[in-house]
Amino acid sequence: MTYDLVVVGGGPAGVAGALTAALGGLRVALVDSGLRLGGQYFRHPAVPGRAPGLERFLRQARALDARGEVLLRHQVWAVSREPDGDLLVHCVTRDAMAPDARVTVLGERVTASGEQVTAQGEQVTAQGDQVTAQGERRAAQGERAVVLRARRLLIATGAHDRPLPFPGWDLPGVLTAGGAQALLKGGGVVAGRRIVVSGTGPFLLPVAAGLAGAGARVLGVYEANGGLGLARHPVLALGKAGEAAGYAAALARHRVPYRARHAVVAAHGEREVEAVTVGRLDKDWNVTATRVVECDSVAVGYGFVPQIELGTQLGCLTRHDVDGSPVLAVDATLRTSVPGVWAAGEPVGVGGWRLAELEGRLAGRAIVADARTAPTADARGATGTGQGSATGAEAEPEADGRAGGVPVEGSAAAVVPPLFARRRERWRAFGEALQRAYPVKPGWQSWLRDDTLVCRCEEVPLARVREAQALGATDARAIKLLARPGMGWCQGRVCGYAVSCLAGERPQPPRRPIAQPVTLGTLASLTNPEGGPDGNPDDDPAH
Repeated sequence: MTYDLVVVGGGPAGVAGALTAALGGLRVALVDSGLRLGGQYFRHPAVPGRAPGLERFLRQARALDARGEVLLRHQVWAVSREPDGDLLVHCVTRDAMAPDARVTVLGERVTASGEQVTAQGEQVTAQGDQVTAQGERRAAQGERAVVLRARRLLIATGAHDRPLPFPGWDLPGVLTAGGAQALLKGGGVVAGRRIVVSGTGPFLLPVAAGLAGAGARVLGVYEANGGLGLARHPVLALGKAGEAAGYAAALARHRVPYRARHAVVAAHGEREVEAVTVGRLDKDWNVTATRVVECDSVAVGYGFVPQIELGTQLGCLTRHDVDGSPVLAVDATLRTSVPGVWAAGEPVGVGGWRLAELEGRLAGRAIVADARTAPTADARGATGTGQGSATGAEAEPEADGRAGGVPVEGSAAAVVPPLFARRRERWRAFGEALQRAYPVKPGWQSWLRDDTLVCRCEEVPLARVREAQALGATDARAIKLLARPGMGWCQGRVCGYAVSCLAGERPQPPRRPIAQPVTLGTLASLTNPEGGPDGNPDDDPAH
């Protein structure tokens, strides 16, 4: 089966884009690694609670489930271009199916027991507890490669937390703010009994409020930057005033102190976190005074890193966002520089769920228009590879800092109504204002000691990074080759930003042929999958 569109990511952008395209008559598949749609913002248990925008999202998810294919628990690790111009989306799923299953094309949504999966994954959840409790090994053994063929691709992969290293951050009990929220939202699990929340940005507020509301004693929210936030942008801040007031009231109700110009600069404990050192910071984040706070958990977050690996695999042009993060360059219709590929939400710049949903809708409209007006071969880039000139190459910035040299094909006004364009511009401006209001300052590097682990996967301390620099490493890539930070399981997702800062450069676009961890067995199954006895890709039913 060849889909008109495959969407990667089941958050607000992905669901909105997939639903818009499905309503436009396209054959759509949405792929997400989670048990349920929602992404980080709309992560929810089997019986959803109340959250701003959640009911609206669930309605969209139900509508999409009725009109398109929703493939949950499918993690995309690569996207490639076929000679005929089609895109192959390579996934791996661990859904506890038969261990001898190998490569499969999914046209149906089934659980291990054969029941249909809803957009919310309710039947999966009802059966999934038994599968998880009794069949975890079977799920690992039954890992299957799945390949989807598509004429168009929408990248809506969201973003992940951006941590900063500090002494003791590798102790059990230290986790990202997003991780603490995911545990709470997805399974009702509270990360600890006595929790400290630290970092920068407004995301700390809902994390702390949620933990306090779930019964944890939140000992403090420590904001490394000043407390005025968006004071320089009162018009933009006005739209979020009610939400901020709600979080402030929740913190006050649970007697949670909020301290600006403070941050956790060290964690202490023998086998797990027992206490943290909280530092008072100057405007550059240098420590001017400290005190110790006893706790059993720490949730830290310093913004987000957009997940753009699939785009750079295909050669999409990139640009640097306000905070220096590499993001995919798109035009007004969310089209990337690669024919047949669109991106929406955090991969084109972090700005909140409302912006992500709007961009998903705009991308869906653009994809429907492309399917109706463009010849199939042209839309799929059949005249060539359809890839950019260089993987992760940076686009030339334009006046608005977003299009970044991506050609606008056709009339954008016909696809993007003026009202939507103004709304997107306003919400994108809000996201950029947040990044300016809550930057990461260089003083955090003074928190580190020589034995502080910079890369936890490969256990690379700061001393080894400095040694690599003394040997002549002048950028993050050279440090990686000499000292191995970023070569472990996470492939630099956790330490990449820190290593770039230590190297004195902006983070560069990822250059990975494999976007997510995948076993050698899964890769081997692609060489001669079931249905292709001669190993001929043309005979492979997965294509």
